[in-house]
Amino acid sequence: YGFQAQPMGFPGGFVPPVQNQPTMNGTIWMPIPPSIPNCPPGLEYLTQIDQILIHQQLELLEIVTGFETNNKYELKNTLGQRVYFAAEDTDCLTRNFCGSSRPFTLRIIDNLGHEVITLHRPLRCSSCCFPCCLQELEVQAPPGTTVGYVIQTWHACLPKFTIQDENKRDILKIIGPCVVCSCFQDVNFEVKSVDETCAVGRISKQWTGFVQEMFTDTDNFGISFPMDLDVKMKAVMIGACFLIDFMFFEHGSDKRQQSGVW
Repeated sequence: YGFQAQPMGFPGGFVPPVQNQPTMNGTIWMPIPPSIPNCPPGLEYLTQIDQILIHQQLELLEIVTGFETNNKYELKNTLGQRVYFAAEDTDCLTRNFCGSSRPFTLRIIDNLGHEVITLHRPLRCSSCCFPCCLQELEVQAPPGTTVGYVIQTWHACLPKFTIQDENKRDILKIIGPCVVCSCFQDVNFEVKSVDETCAVGRISKQWTGFVQEMFTDTDNFGISFPMDLDVKMKAVMIGACFLIDFMFFEHGSDKRQQSGVW
């Protein structure tokens, strides 16, 4: 199911080079692909890529004042073209009192300004000592139409997640390292088949340098998946990346609260 081939719109999946690439406010966007039957609108971009890079934008207000702001992200292909832009939509009190454990809605838009993916994370327990109420993320594409879920799986040592389709059927597994620490190296979360015997892809938290890692919660991620993976599951993998970011790497506001910066 998860490896449904997607038509590319060109023979053999070939995409001709673009001479005049679309720009908006100086940002180079990925060219708009042709519409594809049975593909959720806005996800056509995902049929043409097997990697996506996620860069969290640096918020100067957050650095100077310690005030937690809505996170914003650029999603780019390997050519550096922006595929999507993502913005968190949560209220001030939730961000600054719940910290990285906060529930959130994340809206992902394309270069036409259309919201093509919506991520919903409810307030759940973040401790493995309570396996009955672990983390969950719902992925909608387009907004209002659920295409899948990311469900945290209880494990005594490893961070594990299950990618499910809209009917709650298990499609893929995500397994992280025993110690989630981005100290001078990337942190890899392996995406595997349901029986965990076949590697399918990877979600990597990239080391961004000592200063940025220590004094900000701005993170960079890379996601790799098969080109012919169903676009709905690609969208759910993007959602899994954001959930992993909040659970393990979005600790700037938590540290500031503990140190009494504000």
